[in-house]
Amino acid sequence: MGETRKKEKIKACIAIAVIVLAIILTGIISMKYQVEGETNMPYTLSKIMIVSTAEGVHQEGAQEKWNLSVFQNNDIYFSIEKGKNNKEELLESISIENIKITKQPSLGEIKTYMPNSSEGRLFTYSEETILPEQKITYRGANKSNSKTLEIGNQGGTAVLRFSNTGIGNYISNEEEEIKHDGSLIKKTGAQIQELQFEVNFDFIIQLKHKSYVSNISLTLPCGENLLEEGTCSEEIANEFVFKRDTK
Repeated sequence: MGETRKKEKIKACIAIAVIVLAIILTGIISMKYQVEGETNMPYTLSKIMIVSTAEGVHQEGAQEKWNLSVFQNNDIYFSIEKGKNNKEELLESISIENIKITKQPSLGEIKTYMPNSSEGRLFTYSEETILPEQKITYRGANKSNSKTLEIGNQGGTAVLRFSNTGIGNYISNEEEEIKHDGSLIKKTGAQIQELQFEVNFDFIIQLKHKSYVSNISLTLPCGENLLEEGTCSEEIANEFVFKRDTK
């Protein structure tokens, strides 16, 4: 009787040990997934390229030679690459959703613009090109075309713009030429520290039967010398954690 009870205790201990080990392994796998996310994805966000500059928009009806409202622009390029092991799956779409300005600049107002399809310029400042509901979707197509919001269904590039539209005005009747870049900001008296802001959004890669999402934060504009150099760029790569979108 004592031997039987002893065996039962051993079995119970082994069962408990197996359960505890299973819980620990599940926790480790879960923690690893939270940190590293999906691996071997059919498509990946290989890099983000930020290009920061500025532009002067002439005020209609102004009498001065130069009467410019100065906008500080940040164009964000998203590069999608096909996974090495992906033989057949096509990219249905990519979406940038839930866009939030998590830290406002101390000077100006941030607006998000989609590419313009009706004029020669990639971006314009019309009300029609401001993102509705802080969301933009690029549909999969044979090749990428930002103006029609299409991205190559086997990989390509998408873009959107965050613009600070309230920096100030520059008025002059003297200068022969104006350079439309970050150096124009200096003419308004604004400082780079006044323009810095942070944005957060969800980036979603959509396939036919599954989707992946990564939450991304950016600090804009890039570079500390924008006002002197006129334009700056920054590349971000291999820093994006994607997980299965369960919505």
